[in-house]
Amino acid sequence: MILSRRTVMAGATALPFAAALPCKSARAASSVTVTVDAGKVLATIPADYMGLGFEISSVAVPGLLAATNHAYVKLVRDLGHQGVIRIGGNTADFARYDANGQAVSAPKASVVTQANLRELKTFVDAVGWKLIWGLNLGDDKLDNAVEEARAVSNIMGDKLLALEIGNEPDLFPRSGHRGADYGYPAWFADYRRYKAAIRAVLPHAPFAGPDLAGATDWMEQFARDEHDAVLLTAHHYITGQANPAATIETMLANNVKYDPVLARFQAAAQSAGKPWRMCETASFSGGGKEGVSDTYAASLWALDYLFVLAEHGCAGVNMETGVNHLGWISHYTPISDDLKGHYGAAPEYYGLLAFAHAGKGELIAAACEAGGINCTAYATRQNGRFCIVLINKDQSQNADIAIKGVTAGHAEVMRLTGPSLTAKDGVQLGGSKRETINTLHVPAASAALVWLSA
Repeated sequence: MILSRRTVMAGATALPFAAALPCKSARAASSVTVTVDAGKVLATIPADYMGLGFEISSVAVPGLLAATNHAYVKLVRDLGHQGVIRIGGNTADFARYDANGQAVSAPKASVVTQANLRELKTFVDAVGWKLIWGLNLGDDKLDNAVEEARAVSNIMGDKLLALEIGNEPDLFPRSGHRGADYGYPAWFADYRRYKAAIRAVLPHAPFAGPDLAGATDWMEQFARDEHDAVLLTAHHYITGQANPAATIETMLANNVKYDPVLARFQAAAQSAGKPWRMCETASFSGGGKEGVSDTYAASLWALDYLFVLAEHGCAGVNMETGVNHLGWISHYTPISDDLKGHYGAAPEYYGLLAFAHAGKGELIAAACEAGGINCTAYATRQNGRFCIVLINKDQSQNADIAIKGVTAGHAEVMRLTGPSLTAKDGVQLGGSKRETINTLHVPAASAALVWLSA
């Protein structure tokens, strides 16, 4: 059986290996060599690496993030039995907590109640994940933030991984929350003030930050200044959805320009002895680009991107999901929502699902000699078994890939395929029976996950 959008929505629970090859052919295949350096471990992928991110306005929607929403629970659990949900986003800096009030889900006027938090706790328990919660710094209503933090902590208990103070505070001058001169020193003073007030009622409350949008140096300064944080956090989008460059070509390109930023995040985390997490990310900001972020191409991008972050020591990734800060369901959401109680796997979901199967254990160095093809490769090792991930992001060029450095005899292959890069339906994740391979054929615009055994 092949896992497709239809089977996911119907509640399929297993991913048995079955034939699943791309239905279209491209030009003649070119040779690609992937060499695995089994002695070089780049990182260990944490068990809770997978994550989803939600605007706080989502919490105020009755029945959405609830254990009784069985379809949603299953979609999340299929991504892993451990993971992290992050609640925050731009709406968090306009939201307020009213324990016994009326819940409101709105871009700039959300109200979260105690009943909302208790319902969220049932969801968190049902999926088995932990929680990062973002507090409103934008309105600077400290008393309400303390009340909210206490409610979140008391209800979530050991499911609470960390509290964040403000969403993307490096953009506060642009968002209107602060004046033009607001920078890291002013934010860090605000952070310390909020932290002290919260710790006065919650002595062991865990904190994370700086939850930056683009000011890389904030991460470095926070890592140096805040010895008590349990986690360093950042956000990233390739570009804005209104940018003419927000195309499939841009999304699938190897975004090497961002590598130096990731290297700085990694260095800051290592110097502080703390993990860092990409706690909000997606293809294009502003809800994503229709016809790009909601296509099969996004699944290939997501699979590749999750490995890129892991290579840079990232402790986990929260892919933005559902309603955005503008009040509509984002094009980039991995979980679809028709606002009528129907939920399913959007194209991007399959990239996350593929990573959930392959991204386990040690991340091993793998060099890809692609010969001009837009092809990437990654390798993991768990319990002595290797998984080689081959992603052919090229739109027209097939690849015949030779794997060197590890035994490439008997293998099990799972393939990520779609009718076309622009397809919004028909994405499939499936595999072939155990077979003997020397060279693996990976058609254009597809990916293969290869488990090797001696």
